[in-house]
Amino acid sequence: MTQGRIHSIETFGSVDGPGVRFIIFLKGCNLRCKYCHNADTWNPESNDLRTATEILDKAERYKGYWGDEGGITVSGGEPLLQLDFLLELFKEAKARGINTCIDTAAQPFTKEEPFFSKFKELLEYTDLLLVDIKHIDNEEHIKLTGKSNENILECLRYLSETGKPVWIRHVLVPGITDNDDYLKRTREFLDTLTNVKRVDVLPYHSLGQYKWEELGIPYQLEGVEAPSPDRIENAVRILRE
Repeated sequence: MTQGRIHSIETFGSVDGPGVRFIIFLKGCNLRCKYCHNADTWNPESNDLRTATEILDKAERYKGYWGDEGGITVSGGEPLLQLDFLLELFKEAKARGINTCIDTAAQPFTKEEPFFSKFKELLEYTDLLLVDIKHIDNEEHIKLTGKSNENILECLRYLSETGKPVWIRHVLVPGITDNDDYLKRTREFLDTLTNVKRVDVLPYHSLGQYKWEELGIPYQLEGVEAPSPDRIENAVRILRE
């Protein structure tokens, strides 16, 4: 069996999918988002290696708390970098009758093989995806994350074609993503999709800054304040209208 490279586990998650969730945070991410609050997940190396069975045996201890909507969510880091493990985990989860959710930035997505065939198979065992749109503008996306958004948007288009339910997440950062033109372009893109069930605006915060300092990495958004309630309301209105 494939072993997943685990960062941490949260047993009672309430914001990463419907209901109460058992959340598995995986190691490894190719993005370097300036506002990342989990910089300690970037490095793919982990001393915590577990099989799908080990994870699900622990998860099922909490099944009584999940209710009708809860289940497991795999986050990170970037879960799609551990596609083989994710596929084993979700196959076994569905065999146990467990609801499955992926929290992803979709950056590894490609229609090249072997990734694409494995991804298509994974979707058969996936109930919901939470997908981040970091920035709608490609050049600004590269400045913000270090990578292009072209394949990320391609992934969202493909998910729309398949009809797989998606929740969109967008971090609102003053001076970077908090721009009406960018927000309207994001809304226009979302309007081309048929599978978006929810859009969440996540206000920027610097609560993960201490992790950067512990890792000896200069924090990229020093001095940037959280968005005001008015700007949050404005973003919600544009993205959900």
